[in-house]
Amino acid sequence: MKDLVRQKLSIHVDVMDLLNKQIEKEAHSSSAYLAMASWCDHNALSYSADFFYEQAAEEREHMMKIFRYITDNGGTAFSPEVGGVNHDFKSLEEIFETALDQEIAITKSIHNLVGKCRKVNDYTTEYFLHWFIQEQMEEEQTMRRALELFDLMGTDGLGLKLLDERIPQIRDKRPE
Repeated sequence: MKDLVRQKLSIHVDVMDLLNKQIEKEAHSSSAYLAMASWCDHNALSYSADFFYEQAAEEREHMMKIFRYITDNGGTAFSPEVGGVNHDFKSLEEIFETALDQEIAITKSIHNLVGKCRKVNDYTTEYFLHWFIQEQMEEEQTMRRALELFDLMGTDGLGLKLLDERIPQIRDKRPE
């Protein structure tokens, strides 16, 4: 009897497959943010490095949240392999542009997941994903605010150093 209960999923199988793909994307994002943090550390941009270390940790938390959701609902979550992480950047501005592109891609992926949930009537997973929709709006806004600083302060010398010091404040201004 116990085995039969465990074989029943609360998650639609197609949605579970997409959730496992989302785990891969979140893991890749976490690794990409670590690479960005490393570049910032190497270039004496310590505030930006700390920002990206925190971003990496957040992405791992997102990955684990999905991982646990799958297992808690009778599914099988797969530990992702991560490859293809870029470590070569030309500037801090390029890093934030890359981060924004990455967040937009994650947002689109979450939206596709929600669309699939609606199509197969997986309302529980759709409800679970609402938190991610809000989180992605905030992540995109944070990256856009950072990019606005480059327009205001420049990308060289003292402007870059002052910009680096302002990076922690962009996270503090996210809406609750």
